[in-house]
Order: sequence, then structure tokens, then C-alpha cells
Amino acid sequence: MNPVVVAVGLMLVLSLLRINVVVSLSIGAIVGGLVGGLSMGDTLSTFTGGLGGGAEIALAYAMLGAFAVAISRSGITDLLARKVISQLGKEASPGRVLWVKSLLLVAILLVSISSQNLIPVHIAFIPILIPPLLHVMAQMQMDRRQVACVITFGLTATYMLLPVGFGGIFLNNILAKNLIDNGVPVVAGQVPLAMAIPVGGMFLGLLVAVFFTYRKPRQYDLEKILATEPESAELNLAHIWVALLAIGVALGLQLMTDSIVLGALAGFVIFTLGGVIPFRESQDAFTQGVRMMSLIGFIMISAAGFAAVMKATHGVDSLVASVSGMMAGNKGLAAFLMLLVGLLITMGIGSSFSTVPIIATIYVPLCIQLGFSPMATIALVGAAGALGDAGSPASDSTLGPTSGLNADGQHDHIWDSVVPTFIHYNIPLLVFGWIAAMVL
Repeated sequence: MNPVVVAVGLMLVLSLLRINVVVSLSIGAIVGGLVGGLSMGDTLSTFTGGLGGGAEIALAYAMLGAFAVAISRSGITDLLARKVISQLGKEASPGRVLWVKSLLLVAILLVSISSQNLIPVHIAFIPILIPPLLHVMAQMQMDRRQVACVITFGLTATYMLLPVGFGGIFLNNILAKNLIDNGVPVVAGQVPLAMAIPVGGMFLGLLVAVFFTYRKPRQYDLEKILATEPESAELNLAHIWVALLAIGVALGLQLMTDSIVLGALAGFVIFTLGGVIPFRESQDAFTQGVRMMSLIGFIMISAAGFAAVMKATHGVDSLVASVSGMMAGNKGLAAFLMLLVGLLITMGIGSSFSTVPIIATIYVPLCIQLGFSPMATIALVGAAGALGDAGSPASDSTLGPTSGLNADGQHDHIWDSVVPTFIHYNIPLLVFGWIAAMVL
């Protein structure tokens, strides 16, 4: 009856039963705290005390929502959508539709990859880029689960393999540093090579999702999409230039200050001063954007409280310790159990960046004791930390795609983002992470 296993398991079961994720996280945290020996009062105070940890990202999402609404009202997103529609042509033959679908998926994948390194805005691009494309996707009957898998791959596989941007933070500042601090002599060049096999498993999952699982057409209600779009109007060239300026300033400020909030706020102010959003309508536009992102923000806040309770129960330490006693010198079993525990921990915490420091202090000595090579240890700890990121209800790798694809209320967070990414990424990552640990 480990509190982490109970809390994460309960949270996942409730989420799969379509209970609201915020409610599922709250119930899971309370039950996990009680199982972990905390009193009801201590559990509640720890949960509420931890909520502040998610406040910054929740505010960032709210500001991004307002910024996205302002961009849509400028007409620049209409220009983007019209460009995609023009590629279809008047006849829109099956071959032409397939060509445009392929170009759109490749473009979204490249933007997702670039958001981690070339232009490190992480998930900030999703609520801005994806909603304007929903109408076009619906016309081509694209399955949004396919798009969710493409975005999540770009967000997660990139930082696991490429040591620049967020990848540099994960591979060098977190993974390599924690391995060195715990006695494994690794150099920076070894880390991406060791992670290549687990990432290869994720790439295989991406191919399966795109070409097999979600290849068939899927119908969406066009009226619901149109209800979320601003009234179509003639494109105003001045508004387009204001939009470009606002986007440039928002991106520049975010890169300089590492603050999504400041960048989005500055962009929204430029839209208002530039006349794209009249002063009398600015409050309505801001409220519309916050409403669009409110669920994502509350999930992030609840996830921070959930993680605080799990840490207070010391359930992670006891879980890892109990699993280490089951290994009995069997390297194959040890590798599988360490990956499985990493999956459970990250599914609850929702962040691979936070999981690696927790598990490395115990996993690394175990790897040394069992005779794993430095390369195998890198793959094992790195994959164990990243496992669950793609399939966690509280991870920004799943919340991000949902924030864009569910702008019209036709994309369920659990069944259309979490479950597809869990199946196509976490399962291959578990298998290929184990293979990497055994062959390196």
C-alpha cells in the first residue's frame, strides 16, 4: 500500500472514468496522504500549501490564452488558414488532401521540435498556432489524436536527444550532473548517444500513430469550430503588422527574461495600443482567453499540490527502496522495475525534469552495484525519468496539445491526448529503455 502507487493509480482510474482531472488529482492526493500516514489536516494543508507551485505556469497559460485571442482578432491567423486552404485547390482531390495533410503534420512537428531549442518557447506556440487550423483540419477530416501525438513527440523526444535549449538543461544540467554527483563518470557527448535507443522507440510509436492508428478520417462538428472563431472580416494590413510586432516583442521578452507571462502581457498591450483590440473590448478579449485556458491552469495548480503531498509522505523513497530489495542481482528484472517505478513517479509528478533528481540518488548506486555500464546507466536513469511525461494527465506535454486542439470543446484531454500518447510513447519507451540498459 505505497502512497504513491495508491494515489497515482486512483488518479488515473478516475481520469479514465471521465472524472474531471482536477477532481481526480485532488482525491488521489488526499487518499495518498492518508495512506502515507498523514492526518487529514496535514494532508489538506500540504496539498493547499503546494498549490502555489503551479500558480506561475497557470498564470502563464491564462496570459497565453489572452494573447492567442488577440492574435486571432488581428487576422494573421486567418491569413495562415487561407494559405493552407489554398493549397487544397478547388477540387480537393484525395491525393491533394493527403499532400496538404502531410505538409501540415510535418510543419507542426518541426515547430514543436524548434520550440525546445531553436526558438525555446516550449508549449507557448500551441494555443496560438493550432486553434486557427482546426477548421482546416476538420475539412480534411484529420484525427486530432494524430496531431496530439505529433506535437507531444516534438516536445518530449527533442529534449531527450538534442543537447540544446531545454535539451541542454535536461541532458547536461540535470541528467549528466546527477549521474556525476552520484559517482558515474560520464561526459556530455555520451548522454545523447545513450538516449538514442529510447528515443528510437518513441519515433517508432510516432510512425505507428501517424500511419496506422489514427490514419482514418474523423468527423468534427464544423459549427462548434465556427462558434469559437472571430467573425470573418477583410484583412487589415495595419493589423497584420501590429500582430507581427506583438509576436516579435513577446518572443524577444520571453527569451530575455524567461517569462511567458511578461512576453504574453507585452504582446497583448501592443495589440490594444495598436487598435487591433479596442479599449472597450479588451476586457472581453482577455476574459475569453482566460476562459479558454482555465482548465489547463487549474490542472497545473492541482498537480503541484498533488506532488507536494507525495513528497510529504516519502512514498517515493519507500517505493524505490522496496523495489530495490526485489532485484536480487538480476539485471534484467532490475532494469524493468526501475523503469516501471520511474513511470509511476512521473505520471504523478508530471515532470521528467523533477523526476530525475529524485530517482538518481538511489538508482545510480544500484546500477553501479549491479554492474551496469555508464552508458547503460545514462539510458536507464534518463528513460526512467522521462517515462510518464508523455502520458501523464498533469504533464505539459499532454496539457499543451489539449490547450490548442480543444479550443472548440471537441478534444478530450484524457482519451484524445493522454491515452494516445501513453500508448504510443510510454510503452515503446519502456521497452526500448530496457533494451538500451541491457545492450549498452
